[in-house]
Amino acid sequence: MMRVSMRILCLLAGAQAFSTSRLHATRSLATQQPLSAKVDGRTVEGEVKPTNNFILVKIADAVEQTEGGILLTGKAKIKKTEGTVVSVGPGKTHPETGAVFDMPVSSGEGVVYGKYDGTEIDIDGAKHTLIRDDDVLVKFKGDKLTLDTVEVVRDAVLVQVETKERATEGGILIARSSSSETKPSTGKVVKVGPGRYATNGEIMEMEVSTGDYIKFRDYAGNEVEIDGEEYTVVRMLDILAKF
Repeated sequence: MMRVSMRILCLLAGAQAFSTSRLHATRSLATQQPLSAKVDGRTVEGEVKPTNNFILVKIADAVEQTEGGILLTGKAKIKKTEGTVVSVGPGKTHPETGAVFDMPVSSGEGVVYGKYDGTEIDIDGAKHTLIRDDDVLVKFKGDKLTLDTVEVVRDAVLVQVETKERATEGGILIARSSSSETKPSTGKVVKVGPGRYATNGEIMEMEVSTGDYIKFRDYAGNEVEIDGEEYTVVRMLDILAKF
C-alpha cells in the first residue's frame, strides 16, 4: 500500500513539473512572438527595421497655431520637418574599402531634416518617415530644440548668419535674409560636428572651430530655426574661408 501511494505521489509531482515547464515554455514562446503592426494599411509581423544608412523617424505633429494665437487649418498647417528617431539601420559601408560608417543618431533622439528629404510611411496610424543619415541637419535631446540641446553631426557646421538690414528708397528697413538679393553667406560658427569619414573609416578633423567667422558658398546650407532665431547648417566642403 505504501509503495502504491509513493508511486502516485511521484506521478503527481512529475505531472506538476511538466505542467509548470510547459507553462514557462508557452510564456517564453509568447514573448518571442513578433509584434504585429500596420504599415501603409498592411498588417505585418515584427518591427519595421531600417536598412543600410536609413533612419526611421516619427514625424512631429504639425503646428496648428501661430505664436500670436491664430488657429491654422487644412493646408495652412505648418508641416514640421523634425521628429523622434525610432530606429536606425546598421550604417553605410564604403563600396571600395569595406569600412563601415557608424550612424550619427540613436533611438530616442530628436532630429531636424531637410524639407524635401525622406519617404513617408504610415505605421499604426502615425506618420513616420525614412531618411538617410546625410539628411540629418541637427539632432537634439529632450522635448525641445534649443541652442543648449542642439548638436550637429558629421562634417556639419551650425552658423549664426548675418542679417544686416538695408533701407529701401522709402526708408523702410528690410532684413537681408528676406530680400530678393543673394542669401547671407557669412556668419559666426556656433557649433561644429565631429568630422566626416575618410575612405578608411577614420574621422577627418574639422578645419573650423566655434567662434570662427566663415564665408560659405551662396545658397549652400539649410535654415534651422532655434529659439526663435535663424541659423544655417552648412557642410565643411561648402566653407570657402575663415577669419
